[in-house]
Amino acid sequence: MTATTEWQAKQYVLFENERTRPVRDLLAAVPATDVRIAVDLGCGPGNSTETLAEHVPGAAISGLDSSPDMIAAARQRLPQFQFDVSDISTWDAAGPYDLILANAVLQWVPDHERLFPSLVKKLAPGGSLAVQMPDNLDEPAHRLLREIAAHGPWAHKLKGVERTMRYDAGWYYGLLKPLCARVDVWRTVYHHPLAGGADAVVEWFKGSALRPFLAGLDGAEQQAFLQRYRDEIANAYPPLADGTVLLPFPRLFIVATR
Repeated sequence: MTATTEWQAKQYVLFENERTRPVRDLLAAVPATDVRIAVDLGCGPGNSTETLAEHVPGAAISGLDSSPDMIAAARQRLPQFQFDVSDISTWDAAGPYDLILANAVLQWVPDHERLFPSLVKKLAPGGSLAVQMPDNLDEPAHRLLREIAAHGPWAHKLKGVERTMRYDAGWYYGLLKPLCARVDVWRTVYHHPLAGGADAVVEWFKGSALRPFLAGLDGAEQQAFLQRYRDEIANAYPPLADGTVLLPFPRLFIVATR
C-alpha cells in the first residue's frame, strides 16, 4: 500500500454504517426549526450530507471538503447538491445558515477558540451549529500510533505529526454559551463490532488517524509501520470468541443554537 496526502473515499466508506451512525444521533438532537439553508462542513464522500438531506427535506444544502477525492465521490452520490473543495479554516461564506453540520471533521482544524465563534456568527437567529468529533486520543489505537511514530526508525520523519489540540465538554460549553441561547454537549462511547480482528481495526484507522503518519513515509516504511501497528493492535484489542473485535470509540457531540 502507498499513502497519499488525500483522503480516499473508498477507504473511508469501508465502515460507512459505523461512521454514519453518529451523525444521525447528532442531527436527532438539533432543535426542530424551519431549516431552509444548511451546509455540511467536511462532507467527505457525501454520507453525512445524505443524512442531513433526509433530516431537513427541502432545504438548500451545500457541502465542502478539502479533499478533491471526497468531493468527487460526493458529487457522484448527490448530484443535486453543490459541493466545493475548500478549507474550513479559511471558509469565508457569510451565511446566514439555519444549520451548520460538522461531523467528524473539526478535530483536524486548528484554533478552536477562534473557529467555533466564527461558525456561530454564520448562523441565522435560532440556527444551530451541530458538531461531532472523535474523542479517542487516549484510546490504545491512538496511543500506539504516537509510540510507534516516536520510537521507530522513522521518528525523525514523523516528529510533529499530531492531531489538533482537543478540549473537554466544559471547555466548549464555556466558549459557546455566551454566544448562544442554548448549548447541548454530551459524550458517547460507541462499541463497533469489527469482523476480522486486528486487521479490521487497522483498516478502520487507515481511513482516518493513520493517514498523516503514512503520508510522511515511503512505501517500505509504510509497510513496516503498518505491520508494527497491526501487531500492537492485536495485543491491545483481543478478539472475542467468534473472532470479532469490539472497538470502543468515544465521540464528543455539541449542538449550539444561536
